[in-house]
Amino acid sequence: MRKKIIIRKKLTSFSGTTKYLKKKNKLKTQESGLENLSRTFLSSLIIISFFFTAPLAINLIKKQMIFSKDYENNSKNNLKKLLENKITKLDKKLNKNFLYEDVLTLDEQPSDAILLSAATIEELFKSTNYNLKDVRKNKLVKPISLDLLPKEIVKIENVKKRKDLFIQIILPLVINENDSIKLDRIKLFSILNKSKNTKKEQKWLNVKFKQYGVVDKDLSTLKVRMDEVPVSMAIAQAAKETGWGTSRFAQEGNALFGQWTWSGEGIKPADAEDDSTHKVMRFKILQASVKAYQRNLNTHSSYKDFRSARAELRDEGKKLDSIILSQYLDKYAETGKEYVKILQKIIRQNNLTDFDDAKLLPSSKDLESLI
Repeated sequence: MRKKIIIRKKLTSFSGTTKYLKKKNKLKTQESGLENLSRTFLSSLIIISFFFTAPLAINLIKKQMIFSKDYENNSKNNLKKLLENKITKLDKKLNKNFLYEDVLTLDEQPSDAILLSAATIEELFKSTNYNLKDVRKNKLVKPISLDLLPKEIVKIENVKKRKDLFIQIILPLVINENDSIKLDRIKLFSILNKSKNTKKEQKWLNVKFKQYGVVDKDLSTLKVRMDEVPVSMAIAQAAKETGWGTSRFAQEGNALFGQWTWSGEGIKPADAEDDSTHKVMRFKILQASVKAYQRNLNTHSSYKDFRSARAELRDEGKKLDSIILSQYLDKYAETGKEYVKILQKIIRQNNLTDFDDAKLLPSSKDLESLI
């Protein structure tokens, strides 16, 4: 009888323990379910957040990659360091091997240049309504390109008449060269603002590196060198170097800017010493002289300060001021600062800055986009 009681007590105790364990397991199951639910909710939230923010992050990374390859952005930083003299390698080294290759190619092309008289040229300008008064007012220049200066310009006694004829002849040539450089700059920015470039674009860049003597394919140096020369400054220098088209160098060799050469080709100055080896470069056509002049200012180490000042004006969003930039041409002539004063006097007295924003009337679709 006692054993039965003990067994019953044990069964009762076991039954209570079982109920307790079941209850505890049930609570654990509930807690586990809640925990799993929380984890699922949190995981879902993380996944949703990821898919929502991923496109934004990818776009941000892409933008950063593009900006890191953006020529304009990088060149500004490099230019700032250049102007602060923190970087000396920019616009310093020069490869002279191919500098004037395109100039020589232009000058060696078969030419049907005809030497027109001053009277014929004046009649041509009159028949096409090309006069400086209209240019100053409307800022449009007729695309009349003459290859040679008239011999009779020397005999024109009226100073104003002689100056006007000279400017009319030179003006389209200078603007034409600036337009070529402007188109090159537009293409340069277009190419370098892409994440990838075609082989054709890379080939074009390599040609420009050679033309501007750029070493190590330095893009910032190319940008500094590949730029325009103010029209008023170019005309003033041509006027000074040729006596408004009357000098022997201009008449015999189409040399508008008195550039020196140490090769066999050229015109020896009459006042040069016997042991002097330099000559004044001669050209078959006037356009080649203008191209060589701009290439000289854009590459020679003597005009590095000129290019730096021009780049600073660009960086500040200002016009290329010929009075400011001509200050850096003191090394162009042996007279130094006196030469600069004469240039500035020519610019002011003849109101040459009126032509700085003049446009060449389009003779092609390429030029049409620049107006």
